[in-house]
Amino acid sequence: MEQIAETRLILLERLKGLENKAEILKSPELKQLFGAIPTVEASKRGEFGKLINALRNELEDIVSKNLDQTTEVLRPIDVTAPFDINSSLPNLIPSSQGTMHPLTREITKIVDIFGRMGFVAEESREIDDQYHMFESLNFPKGHPARDDYDTFMTVETDADGDQFIAPAHTSTMQNRTLIKYRDNLENREPIAAIVPDRVFRNEDLDARHEHTFYQVEGIYVDRGVHAGMLVATLQKFLEEYYGQKLEVRVNPFYFPFTEPSFEFALSCPFCDNGCNVCSNSKWIELLGCGMIHPNVLRSAKIDPNEYTGFAFGCGIDRLVMMKTGIEDIRHFQSGKLDFLRQF
Repeated sequence: MEQIAETRLILLERLKGLENKAEILKSPELKQLFGAIPTVEASKRGEFGKLINALRNELEDIVSKNLDQTTEVLRPIDVTAPFDINSSLPNLIPSSQGTMHPLTREITKIVDIFGRMGFVAEESREIDDQYHMFESLNFPKGHPARDDYDTFMTVETDADGDQFIAPAHTSTMQNRTLIKYRDNLENREPIAAIVPDRVFRNEDLDARHEHTFYQVEGIYVDRGVHAGMLVATLQKFLEEYYGQKLEVRVNPFYFPFTEPSFEFALSCPFCDNGCNVCSNSKWIELLGCGMIHPNVLRSAKIDPNEYTGFAFGCGIDRLVMMKTGIEDIRHFQSGKLDFLRQF
Protein backbone atom coordinates (compact mmCIF):
# COMPACT_ATOMS: atom_id res chain seq x y z
CA MET A 1 0.00 0.00 0.00
CA GLU A 2 2.93 2.33 0.69
CA GLN A 3 4.11 1.69 -2.89
CA ILE A 4 0.81 3.06 -4.24
CA ALA A 5 1.00 6.16 -2.01
CA GLU A 6 4.57 6.90 -3.09
CA THR A 7 3.72 6.40 -6.78
CA ARG A 8 0.71 8.74 -6.39
CA LEU A 9 2.92 11.54 -5.05
CA ILE A 10 5.45 11.02 -7.87
CA LEU A 11 2.76 11.10 -10.57
CA LEU A 12 0.94 14.14 -9.15
CA GLU A 13 4.25 16.05 -9.03
CA ARG A 14 5.09 15.03 -12.59
CA LEU A 15 1.69 16.22 -13.82
CA LYS A 16 2.62 19.82 -13.03
CA GLY A 17 5.37 19.83 -15.66
CA LEU A 18 3.46 18.04 -18.43
CA GLU A 19 2.00 20.13 -21.25
CA ASN A 20 -0.05 17.15 -22.42
CA LYS A 21 -1.56 15.88 -19.16
CA ALA A 22 -2.88 12.71 -20.79
CA GLU A 23 0.67 11.39 -21.04
CA ILE A 24 0.55 10.61 -17.29
CA LEU A 25 -1.91 7.76 -17.95
CA LYS A 26 0.82 5.98 -19.93
CA SER A 27 3.51 6.40 -17.28
CA PRO A 28 5.71 3.35 -16.55
CA GLU A 29 5.09 3.71 -12.77
CA LEU A 30 1.37 3.19 -13.25
CA LYS A 31 2.02 0.17 -15.45
CA GLN A 32 4.34 -1.28 -12.81
CA LEU A 33 1.57 -1.04 -10.17
CA PHE A 34 -0.84 -2.99 -12.33
CA GLY A 35 1.92 -5.50 -13.09
CA ALA A 36 2.55 -6.00 -9.37
CA ILE A 37 -1.01 -7.19 -8.59
CA PRO A 38 -0.24 -10.92 -9.12
CA THR A 39 2.68 -10.71 -6.67
CA VAL A 40 0.55 -9.43 -3.76
CA GLU A 41 -0.79 -11.90 -1.14
CA ALA A 42 -4.17 -13.27 -2.12
CA SER A 43 -5.87 -11.80 1.00
CA LYS A 44 -4.65 -8.25 0.15
CA ARG A 45 -4.82 -8.50 -3.65
CA GLY A 46 -8.41 -7.15 -3.92
CA GLU A 47 -7.75 -4.05 -1.82
CA PHE A 48 -4.46 -3.43 -3.70
CA GLY A 49 -6.25 -3.53 -7.02
CA LYS A 50 -8.99 -1.14 -5.81
CA LEU A 51 -6.39 1.43 -4.70
CA ILE A 52 -4.63 1.25 -8.08
CA ASN A 53 -7.93 1.77 -9.90
CA ALA A 54 -8.74 4.67 -7.56
CA LEU A 55 -5.39 6.27 -8.41
CA ARG A 56 -6.03 5.82 -12.13
CA ASN A 57 -9.52 7.31 -11.81
CA GLU A 58 -8.08 10.28 -9.91
CA LEU A 59 -5.52 10.89 -12.68
CA GLU A 60 -8.19 10.56 -15.38
CA ASP A 61 -10.35 13.16 -13.60
CA ILE A 62 -7.44 15.59 -13.44
CA VAL A 63 -6.68 15.07 -17.14
CA SER A 64 -10.35 15.52 -18.08
CA LYS A 65 -10.75 18.73 -16.07
CA ASN A 66 -7.54 20.12 -17.59
CA LEU A 67 -8.80 19.44 -21.12
CA ASP A 68 -12.10 21.17 -20.37
CA GLN A 69 -10.26 24.25 -19.10
CA THR A 70 -7.81 24.57 -22.02
CA THR A 71 -10.05 23.66 -24.95
CA GLU A 72 -10.91 26.76 -27.03
CA VAL A 73 -12.60 27.33 -30.34
CA LEU A 74 -9.93 28.17 -32.91
CA ARG A 75 -10.81 30.66 -35.62
CA PRO A 76 -10.95 29.21 -39.13
CA ILE A 77 -8.04 30.00 -41.44
CA ASP A 78 -7.90 30.56 -45.17
CA VAL A 79 -5.35 28.03 -46.42
CA THR A 80 -5.12 29.86 -49.78
CA ALA A 81 -4.21 33.22 -48.20
CA PRO A 82 -0.65 34.59 -47.87
CA PHE A 83 1.09 33.42 -44.71
CA ASP A 84 0.91 36.83 -43.01
CA ILE A 85 -2.94 36.67 -43.03
CA ASN A 86 -2.93 33.61 -40.77
CA SER A 87 0.21 34.20 -38.72
CA SER A 88 2.69 36.83 -37.72
CA LEU A 89 5.58 37.77 -39.99
CA PRO A 90 8.80 35.77 -39.46
CA ASN A 91 11.98 37.32 -38.24
CA LEU A 92 13.79 38.27 -41.43
CA ILE A 93 17.53 38.60 -41.88
CA PRO A 94 18.42 42.31 -41.71
CA SER A 95 19.19 43.89 -45.07
CA SER A 96 22.63 44.91 -43.78
CA GLN A 97 23.64 41.24 -44.08
CA GLY A 98 22.76 41.05 -47.77
CA THR A 99 23.72 42.73 -51.02
CA MET A 100 21.94 43.58 -54.26
CA HIS A 101 22.25 40.93 -56.97
CA PRO A 102 24.54 42.11 -59.79
CA LEU A 103 21.75 41.78 -62.37
CA THR A 104 19.32 43.80 -60.23
CA ARG A 105 21.93 46.47 -59.72
CA GLU A 106 22.68 46.78 -63.44
CA ILE A 107 19.00 46.71 -64.44
CA THR A 108 18.50 49.70 -62.15
CA LYS A 109 21.29 51.53 -63.98
CA ILE A 110 19.87 50.62 -67.40
CA VAL A 111 16.41 51.89 -66.43
CA ASP A 112 17.99 55.10 -65.11
CA ILE A 113 19.91 55.76 -68.34
CA PHE A 114 16.89 55.20 -70.57
CA GLY A 115 14.72 57.15 -68.13
CA ARG A 116 16.95 60.19 -68.64
CA MET A 117 16.48 59.65 -72.39
CA GLY A 118 12.69 59.86 -72.01
CA PHE A 119 11.81 56.13 -71.95
CA VAL A 120 9.32 54.69 -69.46
CA ALA A 121 9.88 51.19 -68.04
CA GLU A 122 7.27 48.42 -68.24
CA GLU A 123 7.22 44.92 -66.72
CA SER A 124 6.86 41.71 -68.72
CA ARG A 125 5.05 38.47 -67.83
CA GLU A 126 6.41 35.04 -66.97
CA ILE A 127 3.49 33.22 -68.64
CA ASP A 128 1.94 34.60 -71.81
CA ASP A 129 -0.11 33.61 -74.83
CA GLN A 130 1.11 32.81 -78.31
CA TYR A 131 -0.61 35.83 -79.85
CA HIS A 132 1.69 38.25 -78.00
CA MET A 133 4.71 35.98 -78.36
CA PHE A 134 4.33 35.47 -82.12
CA GLU A 135 1.31 36.69 -84.05
CA SER A 136 1.30 40.33 -82.87
CA LEU A 137 5.00 40.41 -83.89
CA ASN A 138 4.36 39.28 -87.48
CA PHE A 139 4.99 35.56 -86.82
CA PRO A 140 1.84 33.99 -88.33
CA LYS A 141 0.95 30.43 -87.37
CA GLY A 142 3.17 27.96 -89.21
CA HIS A 143 5.95 30.52 -89.74
CA PRO A 144 9.34 28.69 -89.58
CA ALA A 145 10.93 31.51 -87.53
CA ARG A 146 8.84 30.36 -84.56
CA ASP A 147 11.11 27.32 -84.29
CA ASP A 148 14.18 29.48 -83.65
CA TYR A 149 13.02 30.42 -80.14
CA ASP A 150 12.92 26.90 -78.59
CA THR A 151 9.95 28.05 -76.54
CA PHE A 152 8.83 26.43 -73.30
CA MET A 153 5.16 25.45 -73.60
CA THR A 154 2.70 24.74 -70.78
CA VAL A 155 0.04 22.03 -70.69
CA GLU A 156 -2.68 24.63 -70.10
CA THR A 157 -4.23 26.18 -73.21
CA ASP A 158 -6.09 29.40 -74.03
CA ALA A 159 -9.60 29.73 -75.48
CA ASP A 160 -8.27 28.96 -78.97
CA GLY A 161 -6.59 25.75 -77.81
CA ASP A 162 -3.06 27.19 -78.09
CA GLN A 163 -0.65 26.34 -75.30
CA PHE A 164 0.49 29.14 -73.01
CA ILE A 165 4.23 29.85 -73.15
CA ALA A 166 7.08 31.12 -71.00
CA PRO A 167 8.13 34.23 -72.97
CA ALA A 168 11.33 33.75 -74.95
CA HIS A 169 11.76 37.51 -75.37
CA THR A 170 10.40 40.67 -73.77
CA SER A 171 8.99 41.60 -77.17
CA THR A 172 5.80 39.90 -75.95
CA MET A 173 5.05 43.28 -74.37
CA GLN A 174 5.52 45.28 -77.56
CA ASN A 175 1.89 45.09 -78.72
CA ARG A 176 0.55 45.86 -75.24
CA THR A 177 2.93 48.82 -74.83
CA LEU A 178 2.04 50.27 -78.23
CA ILE A 179 -1.65 50.07 -77.35
CA LYS A 180 -1.15 51.45 -73.84
CA TYR A 181 0.68 54.57 -75.04
CA ARG A 182 -1.08 54.92 -78.41
CA ASP A 183 -2.81 58.13 -77.26
CA ASN A 184 0.62 59.76 -76.94
CA LEU A 185 0.74 59.97 -80.73
CA GLU A 186 -2.55 61.88 -80.89
CA ASN A 187 -1.07 64.34 -78.39
CA ARG A 188 2.04 64.69 -80.57
CA GLU A 189 4.19 62.83 -78.05
CA PRO A 190 6.27 59.75 -78.94
CA ILE A 191 5.82 56.23 -77.62
CA ALA A 192 9.12 55.55 -75.84
CA ALA A 193 9.34 52.52 -73.56
CA ILE A 194 11.69 49.77 -72.42
CA VAL A 195 10.84 46.38 -70.91
CA PRO A 196 13.67 44.90 -68.81
CA ASP A 197 12.62 41.49 -67.50
CA ARG A 198 13.21 37.75 -67.35
CA VAL A 199 12.85 35.43 -70.35
CA PHE A 200 13.12 31.67 -70.89
CA ARG A 201 14.51 29.50 -73.70
CA ASN A 202 15.13 25.79 -74.06
CA GLU A 203 18.89 26.21 -74.48
CA ASP A 204 21.80 23.80 -74.24
CA LEU A 205 23.56 25.26 -71.22
CA ASP A 206 27.16 26.40 -71.41
CA ALA A 207 29.26 29.39 -70.33
CA ARG A 208 27.38 31.72 -72.71
CA HIS A 209 23.89 30.17 -72.78
CA GLU A 210 21.34 29.81 -69.99
CA HIS A 211 17.68 28.74 -70.02
CA THR A 212 16.70 31.73 -67.86
CA PHE A 213 18.15 35.17 -68.48
CA TYR A 214 17.23 38.86 -68.68
CA GLN A 215 16.53 40.98 -71.71
CA VAL A 216 15.67 44.63 -72.29
CA GLU A 217 13.25 45.46 -75.10
CA GLY A 218 13.02 49.02 -76.36
CA ILE A 219 10.53 50.71 -78.70
CA TYR A 220 10.21 54.25 -80.01
CA VAL A 221 7.38 55.39 -82.32
CA ASP A 222 6.62 58.86 -83.71
CA ARG A 223 6.35 60.73 -86.97
CA GLY A 224 9.52 60.71 -89.02
CA VAL A 225 11.49 58.14 -87.01
CA HIS A 226 14.36 56.65 -89.04
CA ALA A 227 17.21 54.14 -88.64
CA GLY A 228 19.76 56.86 -87.85
CA MET A 229 17.81 57.68 -84.69
CA LEU A 230 17.95 54.00 -83.71
CA VAL A 231 21.73 53.83 -84.10
CA ALA A 232 22.25 57.12 -82.24
CA THR A 233 20.01 56.02 -79.34
CA LEU A 234 21.80 52.71 -78.86
CA GLN A 235 25.24 54.27 -79.21
CA LYS A 236 24.44 56.91 -76.61
CA PHE A 237 23.05 54.31 -74.22
CA LEU A 238 26.10 52.03 -74.53
CA GLU A 239 28.57 54.90 -74.14
CA GLU A 240 26.77 56.01 -71.00
CA TYR A 241 26.62 52.44 -69.65
CA TYR A 242 30.30 51.63 -70.30
CA GLY A 243 31.50 55.14 -69.52
CA GLN A 244 33.54 55.68 -72.69
CA LYS A 245 33.30 56.65 -76.34
CA LEU A 246 32.47 53.70 -78.60
CA GLU A 247 32.32 53.04 -82.31
CA VAL A 248 29.30 51.13 -83.56
CA ARG A 249 28.27 49.40 -86.75
CA VAL A 250 25.13 47.70 -88.07
CA ASN A 251 24.91 44.71 -90.39
CA PRO A 252 21.78 43.56 -92.27
CA PHE A 253 19.87 40.76 -90.59
CA TYR A 254 16.38 39.24 -90.49
CA PHE A 255 13.68 39.52 -87.83
CA PRO A 256 9.98 39.08 -88.70
CA PHE A 257 8.96 42.03 -86.53
CA THR A 258 11.36 44.64 -87.97
CA GLU A 259 12.06 45.78 -91.53
CA PRO A 260 14.83 46.59 -92.22
CA SER A 261 16.56 44.59 -89.47
CA PHE A 262 20.11 44.84 -88.19
CA GLU A 263 22.66 43.20 -85.96
CA PHE A 264 24.23 45.88 -83.84
CA ALA A 265 27.94 45.65 -82.95
CA LEU A 266 30.18 47.93 -80.91
CA SER A 267 33.91 48.36 -80.71
CA CYS A 268 35.35 46.27 -77.88
CA PRO A 269 35.49 48.43 -74.73
CA PHE A 270 38.24 46.22 -73.26
CA CYS A 271 40.97 46.36 -75.89
CA ASP A 272 42.47 48.23 -78.82
CA ASN A 273 43.93 45.35 -80.81
CA GLY A 274 41.77 42.35 -79.96
CA CYS A 275 41.20 40.21 -76.86
CA ASN A 276 39.36 37.10 -75.67
CA VAL A 277 36.13 39.02 -75.13
CA CYS A 278 35.87 40.09 -78.79
CA SER A 279 37.62 36.96 -80.16
CA ASN A 280 40.43 39.23 -81.42
CA SER A 281 38.04 40.91 -83.88
CA LYS A 282 37.85 44.26 -82.01
CA TRP A 283 34.04 44.12 -82.50
CA ILE A 284 31.31 42.62 -80.34
CA GLU A 285 27.92 41.68 -81.81
CA LEU A 286 25.60 42.73 -79.04
CA LEU A 287 21.94 42.93 -80.01
CA GLY A 288 19.25 42.80 -82.67
CA CYS A 289 17.30 45.84 -83.77
CA GLY A 290 15.47 47.44 -86.67
CA MET A 291 12.55 49.56 -87.82
CA ILE A 292 9.22 48.25 -86.52
CA HIS A 293 7.44 46.26 -89.22
CA PRO A 294 4.24 47.91 -90.54
CA ASN A 295 2.25 44.78 -89.62
CA VAL A 296 3.32 45.16 -85.97
CA LEU A 297 2.10 48.76 -85.97
CA ARG A 298 -1.16 47.73 -87.61
CA SER A 299 -1.76 45.04 -84.96
CA ALA A 300 -1.73 47.86 -82.38
CA LYS A 301 -4.02 49.99 -84.61
CA ILE A 302 -1.26 52.49 -85.44
CA ASP A 303 -1.17 53.74 -89.03
CA PRO A 304 2.28 52.85 -90.52
CA ASN A 305 1.73 55.39 -93.28
CA GLU A 306 1.73 58.14 -90.66
CA TYR A 307 4.02 56.78 -87.95
CA THR A 308 7.29 54.85 -87.92
CA GLY A 309 9.37 53.48 -85.11
CA PHE A 310 12.34 51.38 -84.10
CA ALA A 311 12.76 48.47 -81.72
CA PHE A 312 15.71 46.66 -80.17
CA GLY A 313 16.31 43.73 -77.84
CA CYS A 314 19.46 43.18 -75.82
CA GLY A 315 20.54 40.48 -73.36
CA ILE A 316 21.18 42.18 -70.02
CA ASP A 317 23.28 39.27 -68.77
CA ARG A 318 25.67 39.77 -71.69
CA LEU A 319 25.97 43.50 -70.99
CA VAL A 320 26.81 42.79 -67.35
CA MET A 321 29.26 39.99 -68.21
CA MET A 322 31.17 42.30 -70.52
CA LYS A 323 31.16 45.17 -68.04
CA THR A 324 32.34 43.18 -65.03
CA GLY A 325 34.45 40.47 -66.68
CA ILE A 326 32.20 37.56 -65.66
CA GLU A 327 33.24 34.48 -67.63
CA ASP A 328 30.21 32.20 -67.15
CA ILE A 329 26.55 33.24 -67.47
CA ARG A 330 25.49 30.36 -65.20
CA HIS A 331 26.96 32.17 -62.19
CA PHE A 332 23.99 34.56 -62.17
CA GLN A 333 21.46 31.80 -61.34
CA SER A 334 23.78 29.63 -59.23
CA GLY A 335 23.18 31.27 -55.85
CA LYS A 336 26.87 30.81 -55.03
CA LEU A 337 27.82 33.16 -52.23
CA ASP A 338 31.48 33.32 -53.22
CA PHE A 339 30.33 34.77 -56.57
CA LEU A 340 27.68 37.13 -55.19
CA ARG A 341 29.93 38.53 -52.47
CA GLN A 342 32.17 40.05 -55.14
CA PHE A 343 29.40 42.55 -55.79
